[in-house]
Amino acid sequence: MSKIIFENVRKEFGSGLQVLNGIQLDIAKGESHIILGQSGCGKSVLLKCLLGIMPLDSGDIDVDGISIKEKKRFSEYLRKFSILFQGNALFDSMTIIENVMFGARLVAKDKERCRRSAEEKLFAVGLEQRVFDLYPAELSGGMQKRAALARAIAIEPEILLFDEPTSGLDPITGGIICNLLKDTVRSLGVTALTITHDLKVAEFLADRVSVLNNGKVVWTGKTHEMEICGNEFVVEFHRASNVILKKSHRII
Repeated sequence: MSKIIFENVRKEFGSGLQVLNGIQLDIAKGESHIILGQSGCGKSVLLKCLLGIMPLDSGDIDVDGISIKEKKRFSEYLRKFSILFQGNALFDSMTIIENVMFGARLVAKDKERCRRSAEEKLFAVGLEQRVFDLYPAELSGGMQKRAALARAIAIEPEILLFDEPTSGLDPITGGIICNLLKDTVRSLGVTALTITHDLKVAEFLADRVSVLNNGKVVWTGKTHEMEICGNEFVVEFHRASNVILKKSHRII
C-alpha cells in the first residue's frame, strides 16, 4: 500500500534551472526509503516540496489519498509528518525537556501529561534524566541529535523525515545514531524518508533507495543492487562512494 506518491513533480528556480524535473516516486506504508544523490542534486528541494515549504510548479504529491493541493485538508496532510533536521534545530533558549515538550503538547494538551510524554520520548532515545534540564549548547552533537529525535517523535507522526541525519557527526557517533534511527522506525512502525549523500547510511537504513540525478529519479531498488543495476550514473556513484569510504578508513 502506498503512503507517499510523487507524481511528475517539477520545480524550477528563477534562473530557469530545473531542480526537480518530473519526479516519479512511490513510497510504501511502513517503508524506510532513502533519497540518495550528490550535493546539489535537489534532495533538499524535494523534501521542502513534500512539506509544502516550496510550492510545486506542476505535478502532485499524495499522502494517504490527500493531495498537497487540497487546501482544506492541508493541515491534515501536514500533521502526518515530523522531521529530524540536519542541524537539529533545537531551541537554544529552552532546556532539553522544554524542547521535547514543545512537540509533545501538540498531542498531550495537559501540561503534566505533556511532560510525562516528553520524558518517555527522551528515555526512549537513550537520554538520562540528568540532561533534561540542560540547554542544547551543554550537550554533545550526538546527544543533541537524540534530543531532536525525541522531539520529532513526540508528536506521534505517521511519517518521519530524516535530513542528512549523520552530518557533522564522527563515524562512531554517526553509527550509533543510525542504529537509533533504525530501531525507532521499527518500534514505532512509521514510514521513514531519509535524504543523504552517504552510501553507508543508505546501506544501513534503507529498505529501498532512489537515486536522484539531474532532477529525476534515475533508479530505485536495493542498495546491494546498485553496482549491478546497469544504470551508468548509479554504478559510478556506488563505485565512487566506496572508493572514498576505503580512503577515509585508511586515513583513520
